[in-house]
Amino acid sequence: MEFEESVGQIAAKVKELKPSIETEEATKNAFIMPFIGRVLGYDVFNPNEVIPEFTADVGLKKGEKIDYALVRDGQVQILIECKKVGTPLSLENASQLYRYFAVTDARIGVLTNGQVWNFYMDIDEPNRMDSKPFLVLDLLDIDDTVLPELKKLTKPAFDVDSIANSAEELKYVGALRRALGEEFREPSDDFVRLMAGHVYDGQFRHTVMDKFRPLVEKAVKRYLADQVNDRLKTALSADDVKVGSIPAGADDPEADTIDGDDSTPDDADIRTTDEEIAGYRIVKAIACSEVEPGRIAIRDAKSYCAVLLDDNNRKPIVRMFFNTKQKYIGVFDENRQCTRLPIDELNGIYQYSEQIREQVKRLTEAEQE
Repeated sequence: MEFEESVGQIAAKVKELKPSIETEEATKNAFIMPFIGRVLGYDVFNPNEVIPEFTADVGLKKGEKIDYALVRDGQVQILIECKKVGTPLSLENASQLYRYFAVTDARIGVLTNGQVWNFYMDIDEPNRMDSKPFLVLDLLDIDDTVLPELKKLTKPAFDVDSIANSAEELKYVGALRRALGEEFREPSDDFVRLMAGHVYDGQFRHTVMDKFRPLVEKAVKRYLADQVNDRLKTALSADDVKVGSIPAGADDPEADTIDGDDSTPDDADIRTTDEEIAGYRIVKAIACSEVEPGRIAIRDAKSYCAVLLDDNNRKPIVRMFFNTKQKYIGVFDENRQCTRLPIDELNGIYQYSEQIREQVKRLTEAEQE
């Protein structure tokens, strides 16, 4: 099963079952163990890989246990402290994790309630776990930009040096993004004062704060909406929806053949639908953050409709499988393999924005090699 699909399945399970989970043990069984197994790639039934109730004596604290230790190459690499789903996460309620991090070989500490996963390292001081996570995953509000970094923490791809090299930037960029998101959702007094200071010269009393708070909130929302609209207008300004068919025998066997798809066209049988054109425009709006919109093209085949870079069949961005009751979007990985992911409506394409951008980046980087 593909990594992103596994994350999505666990997220769906959290959404469905969260209201019925009442204990920490139920949280472990329903959410945390499946995440360890399906997403991180460890065999939860193999005590040589996953050690539950891991014990290590820490100073005067004898016999304390941490919920899980994940072992790779014979060494403890990741420690996981669990809380009941819905419990706020803070290091104050995870003292064992903080202490164990200093006395084991583990370089990654995880604090989770099954929905939110906080990943820690020792960026600020060696062998001392940081007070703030370098990576945060909320399964009910997934930030697609964290998934490539989360993948580095899986057993097959685990590379502590690569993780350490990117952890500091991830930590601060992630924290700043979350802080900006909070300010945009509910501006703080400091943010309102900062923004109002650009347009108001008088004394900043409480009455002025009350006046400017809704104005700042409205201005921020309008600015963000304008940014989105400008990008969409740029992507869709030219009426360049020129649909061609994929030539017979033109498929790259490594990049463009999956599950026996027959892409050999009979032009008379190919009909590019309004939904496919709308899907193309969504993909184009996403991809134009990486390349000029004019480089993104659409070509149709019997079993799928392809969105391509430079109208080149060997440069596929995504495939759209819209000819059946269940719609799928086909995304490509670094090995040029296409995976079909189900979508219920066209707006479902947006949840794979990061994979689309990553594929465009790979294609443009390949041009420079």
